[in-house]
Amino acid sequence: MTERRIMILAVVASALLLLTGWLWLRPAGGDVFADCRRSAVAGGTEALGGRFTLTDETGARVTDAQVFDRPSIFYMGYTYCPDVCPMDNARNAAAVDLLKARGYDVRPVFMSVDPARDTPERMRDFTDAMHPDMLGLTGSVDEVTAVSKAWRGYFKVNDAEDKESYLVDHTTQSYLVLPGRGTVEFFTRDTTPEQMADTVACFVDHAKS
Repeated sequence: MTERRIMILAVVASALLLLTGWLWLRPAGGDVFADCRRSAVAGGTEALGGRFTLTDETGARVTDAQVFDRPSIFYMGYTYCPDVCPMDNARNAAAVDLLKARGYDVRPVFMSVDPARDTPERMRDFTDAMHPDMLGLTGSVDEVTAVSKAWRGYFKVNDAEDKESYLVDHTTQSYLVLPGRGTVEFFTRDTTPEQMADTVACFVDHAKS
């Protein structure tokens, strides 16, 4: 065997070894969003979310397919929340405006975990003050509880005997939901509007590939 032939075989063997290593290390089935992900969920983000039927801010009954018919930033809280919910919804609205300026159509969605006080009318007044495209959702206690659990959320009504001013403990993540893809990412309260906009844009772009 000539020295040149030995060198060629060595190069081929090295290339095959690198290819095998890449196939072994890459995620099973590939992950088109690998370059976009900033968070991790046990079982994957596909474990978040599920089917639902709720009441929107106009009083109409809507399904998850109707709500998430475009890229959406989904948040759960309540309108009587003294500080956290207004701040988080305002941040989500700001991110949507940044995305709109870049040519992305993204909807902010806000579901109440306090249906006893958050009527459709109350939700409409709140969301209209936050952003013209924000969609408010409410429903029965059982309905909103099921949705919260589907997104691994949590809420608890405190001092419910105080019908006017009780507080509700709840999780504060915002979720990115894409049509046909489901929940693909979540954001903590520390995420800035700019960071959220950049991440959402990345996911939307990669969803087209």
